[in-house]
Amino acid sequence: MKNLQKGFTLIELMIVVAIIAILAAIAIPQYQTYVIKSQVTRAMSEASDARVLVEDCATSGKVQLGTSQGQCDTSPIVGSDILQGASQSGPALPAGMGVPHIQLPQDAAGQGKVEAQLGNHVQSRIDGGMITWIRDTNGSWSCTVDAKIGAKYAPAGCPFVP
Repeated sequence: MKNLQKGFTLIELMIVVAIIAILAAIAIPQYQTYVIKSQVTRAMSEASDARVLVEDCATSGKVQLGTSQGQCDTSPIVGSDILQGASQSGPALPAGMGVPHIQLPQDAAGQGKVEAQLGNHVQSRIDGGMITWIRDTNGSWSCTVDAKIGAKYAPAGCPFVP
């Protein structure tokens, strides 16, 4: 009788494992870069939402943060688990949440600023990085990221300016 072998040889299995290891060595760093870029883009978007509040306060003549009559109330800004920073005029945020820091313009044609510091649940490479939206005297906004985030992880709409 003939004895037929079924299955894979050891060398064939080793080749498959080696191929999987090579693919993983390429894919894991690419995935980590993707995750970091998506976190920076998310933080940029969340900080961008605060620009609407700054514009509203500037056009309404509100130059101070607070909840009193005539002050700019920042409580509509929702906390994020990838930002760090306490609420400037709203209620205290839960642990592990943060909001962008707002600097109001002193009049409708003044400069304003929204700064979002990355923290809490972000990748360690960008922890502490800063995204800054600046309103110029014409009322237009520009975005930049700091050196901690750098050009490698900066979104297209928010470049790194050394």
